Amino acid sequence: MSNRWPLAVGRSPETSANGERPTANAFLPAWWIPGPHAQTIWGRLTRRRRVVALRREVLRTPDDDDLVVDHLDGRQLRFVLLHGLEGSSNSVYIQGLLRVIARYGFAATAMNFRSCARDPRRLSQIVMNRRPRLYHSGETEDLDFLLRSLPTDLPIVGIGASLGGNVLLKWLGEHPSQQIVRAAATMSVPYDLAAGATQLERGAGPLYVAQFFRTMRQKTVSVVQRFGVKLDVPGALRARTFREFDNASTAPLFGFRDAEDYYERASSLPFLNTITTPVLCISAEDDPFLPLEALRRAQKAASSAIEFLISRAGGHTGFIAGRMPWRADYWAEELMVRWAAERAGI
Repeated sequence: MSNRWPLAVGRSPETSANGERPTANAFLPAWWIPGPHAQTIWGRLTRRRRVVALRREVLRTPDDDDLVVDHLDGRQLRFVLLHGLEGSSNSVYIQGLLRVIARYGFAATAMNFRSCARDPRRLSQIVMNRRPRLYHSGETEDLDFLLRSLPTDLPIVGIGASLGGNVLLKWLGEHPSQQIVRAAATMSVPYDLAAGATQLERGAGPLYVAQFFRTMRQKTVSVVQRFGVKLDVPGALRARTFREFDNASTAPLFGFRDAEDYYERASSLPFLNTITTPVLCISAEDDPFLPLEALRRAQKAASSAIEFLISRAGGHTGFIAGRMPWRADYWAEELMVRWAAERAGI
């Protein structure tokens, strides 16, 4: 395998999660993009969102709704990709993963959470669903449906980013005896949703939250107008924190008592100890979306099947290395694809 797979980009004096000496997989952030916020934002501002040609399929869900997935044809191995909050298959990190996967000739299926798919002709246009149901950080039913609907001609591995990683880990913990997904990798998972919501109430957090609310509020209004669902629209529109929004919209839409009940039941943290599938979890100590103490609790709670790789820097779904801005390397994306393929025996 060592001849097939190149070394991961970047080396540094960082320590791994268990304090071991650095390896070829250690991350060294690019000198020209220091700090967690620059690492978090850079790719979203500069990367292309149509890197790989995809084949769209619309699956009919058990509750008679549409689940939009985008396929990359390939051989040997199929990657199932899960995006983050208010992302889609066109999110820059999903497109980056697809570029790496295509380079190796593998297949991929990028799932769009309900109400997140984008019109291929106009990426600013969201494809809304036909039923009064959206998605949330711990909703695993659609992932379960997708995994059981995929053809069995290729072995399957999973990759999830941020919210998508939380969903993937929670599903793996809910199904410790599953034989569908051979290996998985995640980056920047918000293992404890309550801790993450609190973290984003301070510092630069409200700036990030405001960006998510641009579409989350629209979807709340749409669900109420189209289906007559009883949600606190005024509360959702005036919300300034995730906790306020989730109390007004997410919790009542999905039958949670309140935001705290939602966070407790949707977080992947309580499910980490039952995972038996090999998983790589990449995180940065300076992730602005999650306090370090929550990351350490996740590491401590995890089963022996989970390998944590925690760098000192990298921001949230950033992990940008490379000598110059026009030669940026997205270290975590390359590493997750390589690691998952190796664990799947490819």
